[in-house]
Amino acid sequence: MKTPRNRIATTIAAHTYYDGSSKAYARQIAALLLFEGRVGELDSLLRDIQADWALHGHVEVLARSSHPLSQATKDDIVKYIRALYPKADKIVVTEIADASVIGGVRISLADQQLDLSVEAKLNKFKQLTGAR
Repeated sequence: MKTPRNRIATTIAAHTYYDGSSKAYARQIAALLLFEGRVGELDSLLRDIQADWALHGHVEVLARSSHPLSQATKDDIVKYIRALYPKADKIVVTEIADASVIGGVRISLADQQLDLSVEAKLNKFKQLTGAR
């Protein structure tokens, strides 16, 4: 019988939140996913872990941009996330270089996304004006 994904995520989150992660622990998790034939659930599992971390005050934000973010932009992201998670002890902004984001930034959390890219703004403009 397969272990429920939320149970795996809660266990991993508790272990890594308090003790950190290690290569050995990552190998154990990979072995479990391989053994149970659940490698395809890895993205969902990671989102579940991030959500559990957020409940414990550790919020991880993925910021996708084609250019390195300025400190002011990072500070704005942290300010925005602090409003969503006022009890967060730690907010970590992880930058991801993504050439498909021409300008602006795409912010991803465990359970939501905010697209502040130029492309998203242009698409919204087109939608509002009825342009095709």
